[in-house]
Amino acid sequence: MTETAFPLKRGGADASGTLMSVDKDTVNKIARLSRIAINDAEADKMVGELNGILAWVEQLGEVDCTGVEPMTAVIPNKLRLRDDVVTDGDVRDKVLANAPAKEGSFFGVPKVIE
Repeated sequence: MTETAFPLKRGGADASGTLMSVDKDTVNKIARLSRIAINDAEADKMVGELNGILAWVEQLGEVDCTGVEPMTAVIPNKLRLRDDVVTDGDVRDKVLANAPAKEGSFFGVPKVIE
């Protein structure tokens, strides 16, 4: 998203000197683009909720992450790798026995393009 798509207001201060916030017009624009019908009271309530969410996101920027390795999960996961070997190959005739139609040693499928 660019600043022109959703003009977020700047105010307060964080590590970079800026804090994003939304106003009622921005909430109404987001609702319209999302095709969500909201009235003025709901839009006023959403302003506070969205600004609270943005404040939490901005607060995450203050966390010192130096020396912390990126991770893909919150618990340590180890991939269980196995050797890449064929264990039950060369059973073409058994597999083709289940096919509704076959052409030689291949599955027969209906023609879809004329």
